[in-house]
Amino acid sequence: MTETVKAPSPSKPPSKPKSSWVNLVVDFGPLLVFFLAYRHFAPTDENNMVGTVTAVIKGTVAFMVATVIALAVSKWRLGHISPMLWLTTVLILGFGALTVIFRDPFYVQIKPTAVYLLFSVVLFVGLLKGKPMLKYLLQSAFEGLNEEGWMKLSRNWAWFFLVLAVLNTALVYTVSFDTWMQAKLWGFTVLSFLFTFSQLPMVLKHGMGEEAKEELIENPPHD
Repeated sequence: MTETVKAPSPSKPPSKPKSSWVNLVVDFGPLLVFFLAYRHFAPTDENNMVGTVTAVIKGTVAFMVATVIALAVSKWRLGHISPMLWLTTVLILGFGALTVIFRDPFYVQIKPTAVYLLFSVVLFVGLLKGKPMLKYLLQSAFEGLNEEGWMKLSRNWAWFFLVLAVLNTALVYTVSFDTWMQAKLWGFTVLSFLFTFSQLPMVLKHGMGEEAKEELIENPPHD
C-alpha cells in the first residue's frame, strides 16, 4: 500500500512589519518631545528672554536625543531607515548644534525651511529627469501605484514642500517662538495629513491598493 506524499505548501513571503504606531512615533515623537521639554522649562514671564532661550536650548537637546532614538527605533522595528529620515536627522542634528552653540532659537526655527527646500529641490530635479524621487526618498513601493502615479505624487509633494518652506519662513520672522512652535507642532502636522488625504483620489486612480492607501496615510512624507 503506497502512501500519498503531500507536496509541501509554498511558503508565504514574509509579511511587512506592521508599522502604524511605529511610524507615528518615529515621525512625530521627537517634535512632541521638543514641545514638551520647551513648555516644561519655559519661564512664566514672556519677557524673560534669557529664560526663553535657555528653555529653547534644553528643548533642542531633547529634540536631538529623541531624533537619534527615533532613528534606532525605525531600524529596530521596521528593519530600515528611509533616505528621507536620514536627511531629516542630519539636518536636525546640524541646526540643533548651531542652536546650542550660538544660543539662538533662529537655527532650530529655520531648520524646517531647510528641510522643506531640500526635499522640494530633490523632487523637482527628479521630475526634470523623469524620475519620481519621492519613491526613493520614502523607500516605499505602494502596492499597485504605477509610474505615472508616482510622478504626480512627487510633483504634488514638491510644490507642497515649497509652500511649507515659505510658510515656515514667514512665521519665523513674524511671530513669537511660542506661537511658531504651536503652529509647527499642530498646524503643519494637520496640513500634512490633510494634504496626504487630498492625494488619495489621484493615487487610487493610478492603481494604488487599499493596503498601500493605509500605509500612505500612516506614514506621510514629513520634515
